[in-house]
Amino acid sequence: MIKVMVFGTFDTIHPGHIFLLKQAKQYGDYLIVVVSRDKTVCDIKTKPPRFDEHTRLQMVKNMNIADAVRLGCLGDKYQAVKEEDPDIIALGYDQRAFVDNLEKAIKPSAQIVRIPPYFPDIYKSSKIYN
Repeated sequence: MIKVMVFGTFDTIHPGHIFLLKQAKQYGDYLIVVVSRDKTVCDIKTKPPRFDEHTRLQMVKNMNIADAVRLGCLGDKYQAVKEEDPDIIALGYDQRAFVDNLEKAIKPSAQIVRIPPYFPDIYKSSKIYN
């Protein structure tokens, strides 16, 4: 079984999120989505998310695309990667937070791929909700 992992805030689901998850799922047999913790969102985006982490977790579950959905870890940002041991990590085209040391957190045989954008001038959370 090939496990694929995706990370994100998922603060109000839009077609770009659906595209990301469906594209990521094509890389393997089992898709794990890691939803950012509220504190992590505040640290990265310098403002709180519209929806709390449990609501966002449930919104991703309700999409019925992922095989597993979990919250990220507050301490070690790579703990979820270590626990789930994915074969592939699929990053969004514009994902920059916590990717610099990602290769050190994955097993040597794992891959990191970038998912292309889905109409980024329309379906980008920062453009839709600001």
